[in-house]
Amino acid sequence: MSSPAADALDPVLTPEGWELLNSLPPYDEQTALQLNLRLRDAGHPPDRVASALTQSRLRAAGRQKFGEFAARMLFTHEGLQQSTRLAVAARHAQRFRSAGLDRVVDLGCGLGGDALAAASLGLSVTAVEADENTAAAATMNLHPFPEANVQHGTAEDFAATFDLLQAGAPRGWGLWLDPARRDPHAAQETAAAGPTRLWDPESFSPPLSFVKALANTGTPMGVKLGPGLPHELIPSDCEAEWVSVDGDLVEVVLWFNALARPGVRRAATLLPEDGSAAVELVSDTDFGAGVQAEPSGREGLFGVLHEPDPAVIRSGLIAELADSLGAHLLDEHIAYFCADEPVTDPDYRLSRQFRVLEVDSFNLKTLKAWVTEAAVTSLEIKKRGVDVVPERLRQQLLPKKRPKGPKRHATLVITRLGEERVFAVVEPL
Repeated sequence: MSSPAADALDPVLTPEGWELLNSLPPYDEQTALQLNLRLRDAGHPPDRVASALTQSRLRAAGRQKFGEFAARMLFTHEGLQQSTRLAVAARHAQRFRSAGLDRVVDLGCGLGGDALAAASLGLSVTAVEADENTAAAATMNLHPFPEANVQHGTAEDFAATFDLLQAGAPRGWGLWLDPARRDPHAAQETAAAGPTRLWDPESFSPPLSFVKALANTGTPMGVKLGPGLPHELIPSDCEAEWVSVDGDLVEVVLWFNALARPGVRRAATLLPEDGSAAVELVSDTDFGAGVQAEPSGREGLFGVLHEPDPAVIRSGLIAELADSLGAHLLDEHIAYFCADEPVTDPDYRLSRQFRVLEVDSFNLKTLKAWVTEAAVTSLEIKKRGVDVVPERLRQQLLPKKRPKGPKRHATLVITRLGEERVFAVVEPL
């Protein structure tokens, strides 16, 4: 975790600091120390050099989320970790636009990623941020967009100013909230782990009760939360959409009122990094009330094994996906299912597919014999429904010295069929 001094923006918010930052070469960890010394020798104050180099490093890291925009943005360490990827933010903004809204009020804008996406679509944006340092970064990041303005303050104060909790938002407005879910002052935090994640919804900032009260006014709104949010905390009057980017589960968004799609209670959305079209799976049923697929029993591990995308798993749509493919769950509590043949549609990305090559009862002796006989030199181990630590098992199975001959990689899936633990040798498709 960074110190407040490392995140200080004041030195680069001067004309001299901004010019220095934008004149730096692409960040290189190997040459950063020498560059630091050269800049100081050239007469730049130490705090300006430290701040500029910190921003240069964060800009390099920010390219993963913001692409080319990162080259002119300002960041904080925590803000970058929690910010929305630009491709995801663009989908958020498109939903506001499709609903016919003309202003997005971003209550808790952070570094301004969602506000930037909304402004890029021509929507007017009011971005509100409680942290002064982060608000300063958002102001610079949104400076190229005259449609956007940043206000330093809390979501609660803004709501009180416009009487949002009583009268609702003015016509044409939509609210976007990204409640802070980390406590920077928690006693158990460490420099390695960073701030502690909060799971008490009333400890969010703003709290979930405030979010519900805003939604009860009928105001169109979206609320970004951590994807691990327990299902029982999700209000009954919203659409819950889990979003993953190339298999990385990044968020759940609760959509209320005009921003919720009619007839959609749960959704899993997969966004590819390459910018191609999203893939969705939706359901109109509540959690635990969808398709009840029957487990197929011992003979169920056959053909093609499917590992659903994390968004499908968290949205509770595994059985619906299996049913749509004519497949069978191995167990109603395990997120694997099997089908006779692979799905060949090139746009299909709702699960990873593996050809099942062989299946046997799971025990260490049998597995070690298989690894030795097959001359396996590296292993990917996947598991569900069994108490196995893949890293430890890999150390137990692979020989201490790599055998002579060509390298051979293998993928193992360890799971349960009824009460029996089994392993399957599979081939990724």
